[in-house]
This record gives sequence, C-alpha cells and structure tokens, in this order.
Amino acid sequence: MSLLSIYHHLPYPLRSLAASLRGYQLTRLRYGGEGGFSPDELHEHERWTSPQWDIWREQRLAFVLEQAAQRVPYYRQMWAERRQRGDKASAQYLENWLVLSKETIRQQPRAFLAEGINLRQQIVEHTSGTSGTPLTLWMSKQAVRGWFALFEARWRGWYGLSRHDRWGMLGGQLVAPFAQTHPPFWVWNAGMNQLYFSAYHLAPRNIAAYLDALGQHKLVYLLGYPSSLHALAQMALEQNLSIPKLKAVISNAEPLYAHQRQVISAAFGCPVYDTYGQSENVCAASECLHGRLHLWPELGQTEILRDDDDQAAALGETGRLVCTGLLNLSMPLIRYEVGDRASFSPEISCPCERTLPTLSSIEGRSDDVLLTRDGRRIGRLDPVFKADLPVREAQIVQETLEHVTVRYVPAPGCTSQALDGLAARLRERLGDVDVTFEAVDKIPRTANGKFRAVISKCR
Repeated sequence: MSLLSIYHHLPYPLRSLAASLRGYQLTRLRYGGEGGFSPDELHEHERWTSPQWDIWREQRLAFVLEQAAQRVPYYRQMWAERRQRGDKASAQYLENWLVLSKETIRQQPRAFLAEGINLRQQIVEHTSGTSGTPLTLWMSKQAVRGWFALFEARWRGWYGLSRHDRWGMLGGQLVAPFAQTHPPFWVWNAGMNQLYFSAYHLAPRNIAAYLDALGQHKLVYLLGYPSSLHALAQMALEQNLSIPKLKAVISNAEPLYAHQRQVISAAFGCPVYDTYGQSENVCAASECLHGRLHLWPELGQTEILRDDDDQAAALGETGRLVCTGLLNLSMPLIRYEVGDRASFSPEISCPCERTLPTLSSIEGRSDDVLLTRDGRRIGRLDPVFKADLPVREAQIVQETLEHVTVRYVPAPGCTSQALDGLAARLRERLGDVDVTFEAVDKIPRTANGKFRAVISKCR
C-alpha cells in the first residue's frame, strides 16, 4: 500500500496531524537557517536604478556561468567539444551558450549536477511543468530559502499578507480521496497555517461545505489555480450562498483570464492578483497593485527569443521564454527553455515605482478544464505526471465524460505497468473513466507552437 493510500485511510484528525508534521518540516527548511534575502534587502532592490541592476546582474551572471562551465559535467563537456571543433566563443558571455531543452535534462539529469555537492543535502523534486515532460531537479537548501524569501516579499508582502496569516490553498494535491462524497474535502496544516482544499471535489453540492470551512477557519486569503478558484466562486454565486470576504486571492500555475478575475473578485469581495513561476525556479513574477506583472531578477536572467532565429524579441513581441537560474548552484540551468511564451512590456516605468522589469503577457499553461459526470470541474492535471514516469511527453484528451485518451511519446523503460499507474492516478481525480493510451512520435502543437497538456472535448 502506498503512503498516499495509507493517508487516505486515516480519519480526518490524523490526516491533519500528518499534514501539520510535514508543514513544520517544510517551514524549517524554507525559513530556518541562512541562504535567504532579508526583507530590507529585497525592498532596496526594488528601487535600484538601471546601472545598479546592470552591475549586480553582470557580477552574478558571470559567477554562475563560470561555476557551470567548470563544475557541471554536461556544460564542461559541451564547451570542450565546441573548442575541439574550433569554436572560439567564450563561456563568459550568456549569448554564446546554446538554448537548453527540457528533453536534454530529462535524458541525463545527473549530468547537470555540480561536482562536489552532497546529494543527501539537496532537495529533490520530480515535476512535469506544463509540457507533460517529467523532470528530476535538485536544489540546495540555500536556493530554497532564497526562493521563499522572494515569495514572502513579492507574493505575500506586496498584498499586505504574511506566512503567519491563516490562509487557504486550492491546488492539485489529493488531500481527500476522489471517491469521498462527504466533507471534509480539505486538511488543516498547522505547520503552515494553511487549509489545503481539494481541487477535485468542486461539485455544486459541495460548494457550501467549502465556504463553511473557509469561514470557520477564519482564512485571510486564498491561493490556487485560477480554474479552481473560478469554479468555486462561480458556483457559490450561482447558488446565492453566503461567501466569506477575504483580503486577497492570489492566482498561480495557470493563466488568469479576465472573466475569471472578475467572478473571483465579485465572489470574495477582494482584489485578485496574478503570479507566475515554475518548479525549476529560474523565473518568477508577481502582479503589483497597479496590475503590472514584475519579474524577479534575483531569481534568474530572463530572455524572450524569436522562434525563427533565436534572436531577442522586441519589446511587446511574443517569443519563447528562455531563462538562466541565478540562485541554484547545485543544478544551474543555463538558457533553459521553460516551455511558455511571453513578451516584455514596452512600458519603461510603473506607477508602483518599482524598477523591476515587467511582462506584457505570458502565453502558456492554457490547459483546458475537464468535467466529471457529477459536474465537477478539474483544472490542472500535472500532478499525475509528477513521478519518474518513462515518457517524454504526454497529453490528456477528454473525449467524453466517460473516456479519456492519453497520447504519449514513450521513453526507454516505458512499460504497461507504468502506464497502469498513470491511469490509476487519472481515475483518482476524474472518477471511473475509461483510459486509452496512444503511443505517438510527437504530440501535436497548436498553430502558434503552444503545447496543450490537457484538451477537453466536453463542451
């Protein structure tokens, strides 16, 4: 029996105890010890002049590139081979590095680990992001603390919130079994002051219970997938239920559309703020109170490249998001193609007076919302791929309410047993559906080159 199965068989108080113990562990990791930025330091950065940013970026980038070229086996071999071919380009300049794909990392993740690190002291994560391509990532504790210092300052801090507030998360973890038909569809995590709501039980009959839990736990704000937040808000308004008012709602992991923002804000009586990031922690952005999406330069160097020639896109021109991580020296990712498309804002300044660069838009993560037989709306399904699944890419297509097709590009070691596990994880989230697997050479892209991890034909 898996740990998840054991957890699901526990009574609710023991589920909350298990979640709380994990929460205390994560809190110590993220906020205990050295490695993070101080709030005053980050506040000062936000007012730096362009020359100050240029000096900091040049020094940090040079250090990261030198460490990567000398200590990381993949990069060291790459530069040795280029020199053998007579290539005289210098590794000191970012533009001389080749664009790095997810598939390259997936094939040989340990080749990107810096020599001399102790793997037992690293934080390991398996993730697929938006492309359905499973990745194994290692991160130092110092980098984790740096990330969460930025998170506190610019995701919570900008909105007058802190990690000490009681808050709700509406996300993709299976905190309640899919087959469960009665509340609680959530778990209390005392270690993080967090009520984690299931995103898989948002059926009309359950909405009142969600709202009661939100009010009883006196939550200050919600964070989660916009598709799930929108489903909760829309069904609550449709049923004319009493909705607890919040200080803010923070959207992440998916595009936030204007109609979603409007409905969520109307339901909870508060502003809705958009954010951007990914598990690789090479790029992140947060929305200021004036609606501008500001990048975090301390996390990574962000480029937007054209499709045809890998040259920098003009301001306002949409291109491929390519990022170089500046925090994690254990597994530095240089010119890593994230898989999303974006554009830099042509606006030079922002009314918030922060000098952080801004994005006009992020085009990506446009997964469809899937429907279940009993009316639930299931947003992001990337958790079903968060394991060492031996596939290069996968796409979920909901043909009918009873039938799902999974298109996949197999990798070495892809067995029927591995696919059976994927089917089981899908049924945990969608109910008793037929799952058909279709092996393909390549997952088709849309006309503008975007990858759709989930497609629903139930409209």
